[in-house]
Amino acid sequence: MSGVILILAITLSQMMLVAAMACAVWRLVRGPRAQDRVLGLDALYVAAMLLLLVFGIRSGSTTYFETALVIALLGFVSTVALAKFLMRGEVIE
Repeated sequence: MSGVILILAITLSQMMLVAAMACAVWRLVRGPRAQDRVLGLDALYVAAMLLLLVFGIRSGSTTYFETALVIALLGFVSTVALAKFLMRGEVIE
């Protein structure tokens, strides 16, 4: 019984994360300002990272967890770089 509930919860979470990624892509494409597009990109990488973690839980493979960690690190650095570029007009001083 608990195995069925776990499978249903994982499947539901995957569907919700795909919906969140679709909303983030919509904000990335339709954002009226550059700040909205950066926010959409930030939400997109977080949802992609969480989707990889859910795939890792479902399959039991540790490769997904390591990939999610790399995506989190690269996403954070890119968000900081984009925010700095929008604020000052240059990334490297």
